[in-house]
Amino acid sequence: MAEKPLVYLILGAAGSGRREILVDLIEAGLAPGDRAAVMISDQEQPDARDAALPGVVPWTWSDQFIMATLPTDVTHVFFMTDGRANPIDQVEVFKTWIEAQGGELARVLCVVNCQLAEKNPPMLAWYEACVHFSDVVLLTHREGVANKWLSEFRAHFDKQFYPCLFEMVKEGKVKNPALVLDPLARRMTHVFDAEQDWIFTDAEGEEIDEDEETEGDEEVEATQAEDPYFVRDAAHRRAKKIPDVAKFLEPRMDANKSE
Repeated sequence: MAEKPLVYLILGAAGSGRREILVDLIEAGLAPGDRAAVMISDQEQPDARDAALPGVVPWTWSDQFIMATLPTDVTHVFFMTDGRANPIDQVEVFKTWIEAQGGELARVLCVVNCQLAEKNPPMLAWYEACVHFSDVVLLTHREGVANKWLSEFRAHFDKQFYPCLFEMVKEGKVKNPALVLDPLARRMTHVFDAEQDWIFTDAEGEEIDEDEETEGDEEVEATQAEDPYFVRDAAHRRAKKIPDVAKFLEPRMDANKSE
């Protein structure tokens, strides 16, 4: 029986240079004998970099489902999200999809377009959501961006003790591709963990310690802790809202511009 392919989820806004980075990671980060495929949303505009990517497979978002089959006979799959759509919706559905497909999540990579984020302060909340799910954050398009902004952006996450790695991207390349692809989990979220955290509550619904004793026939209920970005209110709206990234992007990009 073939081993499960390692799957990398690539988050980021359209126009961030994700394809260019993938070319570098695949060419310089994989070992001889590794075979890669790249899955790209059919909503992403065709890009000149597509020709340099191996085994490009389109995927479709249909009625809150990912319509695609995980490529076979490969060792690594790079799944690129729709860079104009809500990343939380996609991450939540991706979790179910990868489990059903029999893939193994290696890492979640977030590509940050520093120029876009500096120009549009509301984008911080959008990137904060992406970083919450990410093992590695790749800072790209830093040309012309103030050093003060870069320092403050990094400090924002350092102060909250985010465990993910932050790496600079220069001319579409990272310093150590193998380090970026190392399948060691460094993400804040636990939604992809094999054993997730549990919350123990008493009969009144009050949270208690797992080993706390109960009196008489009092029942103790255990439920899995829900990721804060997946929590919904009574109206089924997400409790933590993020901006619509499409409002900060050009309606359409030049086909030769790296995505």
